[in-house]
Order: sequence, then structure tokens, then C-alpha cells
Amino acid sequence: MRGKKQHHEEHVDETWLLPYSDMMTLLLALFIVMFAMSKVDNQKAKQLSHQFDIIFSGGAGALQSNGSSGDTLKIDDAITLNEASGVIEQDKMLRVKNMLEEDIKKDGYTDKVKVDLNGEGLDITIQDTVLFNSGQADILNGFTPVLTKISNMIKDLDNEIKISGHTDNVPIKNEKFRSNWDLSYMRASNVMNFMVDKCHIAQDKFSIQAYGEFKAKYNNSTADGRSKNRSVDILIVRRYASNPKNAN
Repeated sequence: MRGKKQHHEEHVDETWLLPYSDMMTLLLALFIVMFAMSKVDNQKAKQLSHQFDIIFSGGAGALQSNGSSGDTLKIDDAITLNEASGVIEQDKMLRVKNMLEEDIKKDGYTDKVKVDLNGEGLDITIQDTVLFNSGQADILNGFTPVLTKISNMIKDLDNEIKISGHTDNVPIKNEKFRSNWDLSYMRASNVMNFMVDKCHIAQDKFSIQAYGEFKAKYNNSTADGRSKNRSVDILIVRRYASNPKNAN
């Protein structure tokens, strides 16, 4: 079963909201930092300006005092560029999460695709029934439009992407796969290759993991638990520590 719901109504592509919102968020951060700069001396202000340029250009963004590692310059004893970068990153991930959930709902996959924003990052869990035939690793054509939407929404995020394959604990051994490890690896690899080859996400952002039946999220003793454990997870990894209160 593909779990696919037919719909006949096209909806407006809202991906343009991401760069627009990014610009507004960066402007807000700029005003905050400019205000904080009024409370530091000229030398610190120069360092701050230099490091803020790094954030705008997609660099590391951690403000270092006198070029040495480990001495993070504090602004007004509270605000640091690292914290500002974390706020910006959280805002980007939250907006992507909301847009993904809206599109997933419109496409009828709410029960098969889950999006979670947590301490690790933005985690997208896709159950195998919409991605693959049973015991296979080839991506089903019916789900490629959704996978393309997911790719387009995350491709401009400057974050590492980890793709992990998971199975239930029912052993598999056939002419293609010797074990659940093999199956979970090939599924994760095929999803990664689709996002690189078809959606043109930079390949140096990716890593893949194969867990097989290990690290199960649900109880494998029930049919429902086994079904939910068969999945591919796409994790957009945080670069900055998050405030647990802001991870939704």
C-alpha cells in the first residue's frame, strides 16, 4: 500500500517565504546586535562587526576574542553571537517544519510522515510503506514529488544532513539483502542519492547510517510498532545549541 491520498486542488508554492523570512530574521538580529554594541568598547565592536560578517556569509559565526579559540566575547554580559546564531537557526528550522507539516497534510501523508524539531535538529521520519515496496529499497515513483518538496525546503539550510535507515526485527535474507542492516543501508543510500542527483543538494552535506532493527523507537512485539519502526529518518543537524523551550 502506498497510503496515498488523491487531491485535485493545486496550492500556491510558498517556498519564496523562506528567503524572505531569513532576511527579516537577520535584520532583527542586526538591530539587536547594534543595540548591544553601544554597550561595548570600540575594540570589541570591531571584533563583533567582523564576526557578524562571518554569519551573514554562512561562516562559523562563533565570536572569538583576539583571534584565539575558546574566548567567546560576551555583549552586555548576556548576548553572544553564538546565541544570536542559535536564534536564527531555530527560526529557520521552525519555519521549515511548519511549511513541511502543512504540505504533508495537504498531500495526505500526515499518518506516514512525521516532522519533529528537537535538541538534535529538524527530524523528518518517513515510514517505509510510502517509500518502498516490502523488503525492497527502490523509491516508489508515487512518493517522489513529496520527497522533492522536502528536499527543496531544506536544501538552502547550511546544516549537515544525516539520513538513517531503520527496520523492524523480522529477519530478512534474500538474493539482494543478507540482513536488515543491508536493507536499511540501501534504503538510506537511495534516499540520499535521490536528494543529491534529482534535487541537487550538495553531496558534502550528507552522511548515512544503517541501524537495521536496532535503536527501535517503538515496540517490535506489536504489528503497529513494527510498522512504525520501518522508516527512513532525515535529520537536519543543529550547528548551535538550542534552548529546550524553543524546540517544538
